Amino acid sequence: MRQTGVKSCPRCAYVGEGIDYFRRPGHIFLLVGVSLFTYGLGGLAYWLARRKHRVCPQCGLGWMHAGALGQGGRHPAHGIAGIAVESEEPLPRSGVGRQVIGVGMAAIAAMMISVGFVEFVLPMVAVGSVIGAGGTATFWWGMKAKQELRRVLAARTQRRVLMLATEKGGVLTVTEVAASLNMSLDRAEELMNTMDDGFRVRSDVTEQGIIVYEFPEVLHRPSLDFSPRPQLDSGTNA
Repeated sequence: MRQTGVKSCPRCAYVGEGIDYFRRPGHIFLLVGVSLFTYGLGGLAYWLARRKHRVCPQCGLGWMHAGALGQGGRHPAHGIAGIAVESEEPLPRSGVGRQVIGVGMAAIAAMMISVGFVEFVLPMVAVGSVIGAGGTATFWWGMKAKQELRRVLAARTQRRVLMLATEKGGVLTVTEVAASLNMSLDRAEELMNTMDDGFRVRSDVTEQGIIVYEFPEVLHRPSLDFSPRPQLDSGTNA
């Protein structure tokens, strides 16, 4: 059953409607790749399993995980608990399609090179080598895009954690992060441990045995003195 209506994606904060699974180019390339290597049977099974699914048009998250606005969903322009933030730019592509194309080109190249050596057709070997090199470059291009997507997603998630920390006065627990960012406890704990650098974010254990994460720059902001330092008179001798 299709899930329609305006919702908010918990991963990338996209607000709108989901799209059909195979409207994303990466999923189309993956379908073609699976079909090529399984004589069409794998592609058919893949299509039957996903044809009724809907996903986020930006990051590809299953639309069943999206939250309806007003029921846990948040518009990206309002941030956490209504804190105003700038609208986020669209996410870069995942690079899955490029990886599938690269693997396909490498497979074709391997076949051409093998046939060329067996039949002693050197031009076929040369063409296969060029196609193989192009496939390798395309695959790594896709990998680079995937890494960039992960970097952007991580930066957005950390920004939301900082917004939540500001709202909560500079102290957070894993449970608060998991509930506010709509993620599992394990993922929230991993995220907070990643951000814990002992300087801007540091963990501590309360007397009750609860692990808390402190943000000193937020926690002690009311007591910080932001007045400019007096400048020494350049004409005064030291």
